[in-house]
Amino acid sequence: MRIRRILAAVIATAALAGLGLTGAATATAATAQGAPSDVSPSQCKQGGGTADLTDNLCKGGTYDGERID
Repeated sequence: MRIRRILAAVIATAALAGLGLTGAATATAATAQGAPSDVSPSQCKQGGGTADLTDNLCKGGTYDGERID
């Protein structure tokens, strides 16, 4: 009977730890997609976009919508 209680506690702890890890991964992913950073015109072109210097934005590619410095 005591072994069953210990086993149940171990399984519950592992389940809660797993939920904590998925929550941390979600928080990290949200932080990684934060505010856009400034890129140079050459970085924009290397990422497959075009540098629109009238709006100071990179259009298309990896850096789509990010400001050009």
